[in-house]
Amino acid sequence: MKKLVYLLAFSIALISCKEKQKDYVTFSGKITNKNSETVTISNPQFKFNKVIKVGEDGTFKDTMNVKDGFYRFFDGKEYTALYLKNGADINMTIDAKKFDETITYTGVGFEESAFLAKASLEQKKLFEDKELMNLPELDFRSKVSNFVDDFNKRFEGASLDSTFVASQKQSIAGLENYLTKMYNDKQYITKKLAKGAESPKFVNYENNAGGTTSLDDLKGKYVYIDLWATWCQPCKNEIPFLKKVEEKYHNKNIEFVSISVDRQKDYETWKKMIVDKELSGVQLYAKEDKAFMDAYRVSGIPRFILLDPEGKIIDSNAPRPSNPKLVELFESLNI
Repeated sequence: MKKLVYLLAFSIALISCKEKQKDYVTFSGKITNKNSETVTISNPQFKFNKVIKVGEDGTFKDTMNVKDGFYRFFDGKEYTALYLKNGADINMTIDAKKFDETITYTGVGFEESAFLAKASLEQKKLFEDKELMNLPELDFRSKVSNFVDDFNKRFEGASLDSTFVASQKQSIAGLENYLTKMYNDKQYITKKLAKGAESPKFVNYENNAGGTTSLDDLKGKYVYIDLWATWCQPCKNEIPFLKKVEEKYHNKNIEFVSISVDRQKDYETWKKMIVDKELSGVQLYAKEDKAFMDAYRVSGIPRFILLDPEGKIIDSNAPRPSNPKLVELFESLNI
């Protein structure tokens, strides 16, 4: 009995003497053809930013206490994703001239970061495939589905953190949805917003001059539409150029229509800017109506659209007023 008690006590002592997991990460490496004298590991969400000096020979090393999760490793403007957990001891090697292609990891707890490096390369190749968005629908869906399946197969038998795996599965599902939306939008634009197609309509937008205006009210003339907002600096940068174009084509067979997509809280700012900047042309306010923008798949402003006198599309993404090609386009139409 005494012997048994002694053995149990000895076993407990051995367990207690086991080295506790380190509450920090050791991160080291060597960069060939370095871009900077320092490298940075950061995660803005965690308010974490660690700057590490790089030696003359390209080597670096430091320890840091981290929260489990994703980080970015920067060498100058180049960066790659990391997944760090306390207790890890990771070594990286990289050639900055071929940044993504040469990243390798060794050590303890490097597997997740290595997974991310390879995944980044594969996704880069997919996005650089210029034919992807032009494939027939079945071929597109097959290619993306195969990519996702191959990605998920890499989890099988891999020694990866469960939280990391869950996050990556969610990420690849998001990528599939994103690519599908891009493809659907491209097909929509190709078919529905092609030259000669009937333009989507806007109805009863408030006119700064009084009353309301619909797109159908403008038929009979070419229509150059400017989608903008008072908070959009690139939009405001185009105003002087737009004024010059409007002046050049004053009394010609074209209407210049500026549609503000400002929110209701900025309504008075819109009214004031029209006066302060002496904006001419037809000044309309879309209020909260996004149907016209959605129909044109507008993802950013300013956006310019050119329609013919019958309300058909000439260019769903027309040149900006600052672009000399706009006047060239107008001249080619004998406006």
